[in-house]
Amino acid sequence: METQLKYVLVRRRKSEMLEFISNHPESFDQALKLALENEENLSWRATWLVAGVMEKNDQRVRPFIQKIITILPDRDDGHQRELLKILLKMELDEDFESLLFDISVTLWEQVRKQSSVRYYAFQGMMKVVEKYPELKNEIISLTQPHFVNALSPGVRKSVYRNITDLKSQNEIR
Repeated sequence: METQLKYVLVRRRKSEMLEFISNHPESFDQALKLALENEENLSWRATWLVAGVMEKNDQRVRPFIQKIITILPDRDDGHQRELLKILLKMELDEDFESLLFDISVTLWEQVRKQSSVRYYAFQGMMKVVEKYPELKNEIISLTQPHFVNALSPGVRKSVYRNITDLKSQNEIR
């Protein structure tokens, strides 16, 4: 089945990948394990597939949260983006939230990274700030022009919208 999954990941369209995983539910675990590897052109696709079909706070993913956080900084941009998507769908305990925040800040500060990776890193910071509002000012300070100007126009607009919301929440208090 693993060889069949790899074939589908490399040679099939999105709709065919989704159909395959739907028809072979056992392949989800294989895709998740492959997502944790660093196989060129396969691991990020497997991660993309897992992120696309998993449920919010998916119990099949829960045992792998620590591993996802551990490998996240060492993966290529597309793989990082998809790993962040998985983490954003999960409810994390305090230790993992702290790690997610730290990694997200580190990725956000790398202005040469793809805008999509930085966007999901920013969303990781926003997820944590929902629970720990005392971090709002830290996030606001990370949106100085040299951090935001390198983003694509659409991502920049979304980030500014989030920052406007954070600033207005600060004024209410």
